[in-house]
Amino acid sequence: MSDEHQTWAPRDPSAASTSPGDDEGAQGAQGKAPGKKGRTKRPKRTGWRRLFPTWRMVLGSVLVAGLLLVGGFFAGYQLVDIPAANAGADAQSNVYFYKDGTVLARDGEVNREKVKLSQVPSNVQHAVLAAEDRDFYSQPAVDVRAMFRAGWNTATGKGKQGGSTITQQYVKNYYLGQERTVVRKAKEFFIAIKLNREQSKDQIFEGYLNTSYFGRNAYGIQAAAQAYYGKNVEDLTTAEAAYLASLLNAPSAYDVVAHPDSKPAALSRWNYVLDGMVKEGWLDSGERSTTEFPVPGEAKPSTGLSGQRGYLVQAVEQYLTGNGIIDEKTLATGGHRITTTLDKKKQDAFVAAVKNNVMKKRSDDREPDKNVRVGGASIVPETGEVVAMYGGVDYTQQYVNNATRRDYQVGSTFKPFVFTAAIAGGSTTQDGRRITPETYYDGTNKRTVQGPQGSTGYDPANEDDVDYGQITVRTATDKSVNAVYAQMAQDVGPEKVRDTAVALGIPKTTPDLTASPSIALGPATASVLDLTEAYATLANHGRHGPYTLVDKVTKDGTEIELPDRKTEQTVTREAADTTTALLRSVVEGGTGSAAQAAGRPAVGKTGTAEEDKAAWFAGYTPDLATVVAVMGQDPDSGTQTPLYGALGLDRVNGGGVPAETWAAYTEAALRSSPAQEFDLRTAPGSDEPQEPGDEGTDTIDGPDTPDDTDSSSTSPSPPAYPTTPSAPTTPAPPGNGDGGTGTTGDATGGTDGGGGATGGDGDGTGTSTGTEGGTDGDNGDSDGDTGALGGGLIEGVRGAREQGE
Repeated sequence: MSDEHQTWAPRDPSAASTSPGDDEGAQGAQGKAPGKKGRTKRPKRTGWRRLFPTWRMVLGSVLVAGLLLVGGFFAGYQLVDIPAANAGADAQSNVYFYKDGTVLARDGEVNREKVKLSQVPSNVQHAVLAAEDRDFYSQPAVDVRAMFRAGWNTATGKGKQGGSTITQQYVKNYYLGQERTVVRKAKEFFIAIKLNREQSKDQIFEGYLNTSYFGRNAYGIQAAAQAYYGKNVEDLTTAEAAYLASLLNAPSAYDVVAHPDSKPAALSRWNYVLDGMVKEGWLDSGERSTTEFPVPGEAKPSTGLSGQRGYLVQAVEQYLTGNGIIDEKTLATGGHRITTTLDKKKQDAFVAAVKNNVMKKRSDDREPDKNVRVGGASIVPETGEVVAMYGGVDYTQQYVNNATRRDYQVGSTFKPFVFTAAIAGGSTTQDGRRITPETYYDGTNKRTVQGPQGSTGYDPANEDDVDYGQITVRTATDKSVNAVYAQMAQDVGPEKVRDTAVALGIPKTTPDLTASPSIALGPATASVLDLTEAYATLANHGRHGPYTLVDKVTKDGTEIELPDRKTEQTVTREAADTTTALLRSVVEGGTGSAAQAAGRPAVGKTGTAEEDKAAWFAGYTPDLATVVAVMGQDPDSGTQTPLYGALGLDRVNGGGVPAETWAAYTEAALRSSPAQEFDLRTAPGSDEPQEPGDEGTDTIDGPDTPDDTDSSSTSPSPPAYPTTPSAPTTPAPPGNGDGGTGTTGDATGGTDGGGGATGGDGDGTGTSTGTEGGTDGDNGDSDGDTGALGGGLIEGVRGAREQGE
């Protein structure tokens, strides 16, 4: 390389201090060459400024947060669906009322009773809006500021706070739960927005009123109205409505009865509600100034199913389902308001009567007393309404309802049905005498019942094996003589007796309602309520209609149709009224004389089940039919037991404790009503005395004797016919005077038979025979009647008929 090529230019000291590539930077610092663009370098943040974000960072963060919120909102709106109602939101109890509107019982665990918004008066609606959300109808579904404030305070531990709209509160009550968490609040937010798009404000408000908790275990405005003021929501005053609305803020704390010290706070909240109503134009200021604080009633114990309530509810439910008014599954869903026919005062009177006449007589020292059970029912004859019922000592202790169970024999309370059948059918004895209260029958103990073909083989014993001899039907009723009524059932026809009992109200499916002579003694196991219905038919002059326990049923404000109660004349009035007239002497001087303590005209019949396992009294006044039964049952095994020795008595029979209880109840139940007399239209001739062999009219005494027979010349004067003999008497030995053994058919034989009745010296055989078969048959029939006075009614009849044939 030549030297000229190695010539060096002088070095620039400044250039030596710069590195390659710094030319552009240097130019930028001193100004750029013409035609070139660049930017000024931002000085670095130093000192305290480094602690704060730049505006670009803030804007970016806001934009990102906004995008996240919008995205989260849409995601949440899409992901959160309106769920099904929570477990307790729809739960309601069926509420049962006495006829006067007093709450009888609730059968559900949740004390809620839904109502339509239209059932809630405007003053009640306005009170709630004034307390909770005055702009409900004009504002959106959610209050974003209040919701975020509550959520932030909850999340940061500053206390759990509300601040929700009515829509949000309804969502919480109905769809979610009461827990206060951020997640729940977020769900509440989205569900409220969706719900507001799908339901009207009225629908949401109605739901809110029915799901909110008011304290005292009351869910919903209707339950609250009952819990605090004992009335329905439609009857609330503005002052009462304002107090209930106040409770929504602090249900338990503002109960001024349970917490008297909370009254100042409750009063302040109450005034806030009323002032809000005035401010919104919902309440006149003049009315506001005169409004006084409405102190609520005492908190009542739970109207569950203890005591009599369970029995009553059970009977009403059976009535509703058994009559096809509401099926069992629908009834179980709850929400029904059921107004019964039960009268609270009469119900209380029944409970008191049983307590005073039965329960107070029990003793822990007597083993049989633990087996004592009581059942009772009371019906208004004209309407068929069950106004009172006694099911047992306590539903929670003894589940079976003694008023509706069908497993105890009704005993002699069935006998009036036999007599009613006899009168209704114009029945006669087997020797042709029409059956009336004055008809004579043989009351001999264990006397075999006779049928058209002879002995039936059935020979019932009288109570205590007493022989009564020849007695009238009236006396046999007063003394409850089994021998007479078993024969009467045979004379009437057991099938007709059974049909008459069913016509009066005894269910045809009743166990042991068998068509045989024994039907008269009451082996059938009808319930107390069944028997009361049948006796009510007698009291109603033979017009029968099924009993009713329900006056009105509604659900969600809609009334459920009830079947029309139709009555019909199932037995003639004459038959029913004649039976009533017959039963009057049972109370006036017979086995049911204890019923006189009712202090008003009354009739009735006593009854005792086989082996004394139950004792009954069934009776009625013109305006009330009631049956009381005392039963024996082992509480451990459930086995029916005799009542011997119970209540300090050798025996418990219908004329004792049952009749006394009946009288005590009837007196109390009708105390405020004027006494009524029976208006009876008895069968013609039913009060006319009869005498065996009397030659009166055919309708009473059977066929006439021939015109040429002067029975008056050979027959003694008829004996007296006392309504109730002073004491049972054993009949004189009939000798041969059983009315003739079939050897003769003339009047002499009958007279001889009569002699057997009074002195025992008539041989009853006679000496002559009839000359004409037909005439002799008539004579023999009459003679057999007279011969019956000797103690052999049926034998005399058979002998007479054989001779007549």
